[in-house]
Amino acid sequence: MTERCLAFLPTLTLANTLAIRLPRMNVQQFLNTVDAISAWVGKAAAWLIIGLMTLVCAEVFKRYILNMPTAWIFDASNMLYGSLFMLAGAYALAQNAHVRGDFLYSSMRPRIQAALDLLLYVVFFLPGIAALVYAGYDYAAISWRIGEHSTVTAEGPPIYQFKSVIPLAGALVMLQGVAEIVRCIVCLRTGQWPSRRKDVAEIDVVEGQLALSEYVDEGTRKTAIARAQKIDEEARQRGMGGDLQS
Repeated sequence: MTERCLAFLPTLTLANTLAIRLPRMNVQQFLNTVDAISAWVGKAAAWLIIGLMTLVCAEVFKRYILNMPTAWIFDASNMLYGSLFMLAGAYALAQNAHVRGDFLYSSMRPRIQAALDLLLYVVFFLPGIAALVYAGYDYAAISWRIGEHSTVTAEGPPIYQFKSVIPLAGALVMLQGVAEIVRCIVCLRTGQWPSRRKDVAEIDVVEGQLALSEYVDEGTRKTAIARAQKIDEEARQRGMGGDLQS
C-alpha cells in the first residue's frame, strides 16, 4: 500500500503543477489577446494621419496659392484628428505610454506599484471610462437620430459618424483597463508584473539603421545598440509590466 502511494506521488505532483500553471497561462493568453486587439486598432487608426496630412496640405495649397479656401476641410481635419486621438487611447494604455508622474512610483516594489495602480483603476478609471461610454453612446444616438451636422461652418459635414467613435473608443479603453486590472492582481499574487506584447520601438529603428550602415564596424554597432537598449530600458523602467515578450 505504501509503495503504491509513493508511486502515485509523481502523478499528484505533476497534476498539481499543471493545475497551478494552467490558470496562469490562460491569464497571460487573455492579456496578450487584449493587448493585440488594442494594438491592431491603434495601428489601424494611425493611418488616419495620412488623410489628415493630405487634407491640411490641400487646404494650405488652395487657400494660399489658389485663394480658394474650403470650409469643410476644417471640420474633416478635426474629425480625423479626434478619431485618431480617441482610438489610439487603448493602444497607449497597452504600451503603458500614458503620461504619469513616476518619480516615487519607479522606486516602489512591484506589489506596492500594483496595489497603487489597482486602487486608482477602481476609484478613478472604471467610473470615468464607464461615464464616457454611457455619455458617448447617448451623444451618438441623438446625433444619428437628428442627422446632426457641424455648425462651425454654414454647410458643415455630418458628424454623427464621428460621435459614434466616442463610445467605441471608450469601450476599447475599458477592455484594456480590465486587462491592466488583471495585471495588477497577478502582480499582487506573484510579486512580479506579467509580461506585455513587444511592439516596434525607437530602439528597433536604431538597430535597423546601424545594421544597414556601411561606415560602422560590427564591434561599434554592437556597443551602440547595447548602449541604446540600456538607455531605453532605464527610461521605461517603472513597472511597465514585466519583461516584454513577442
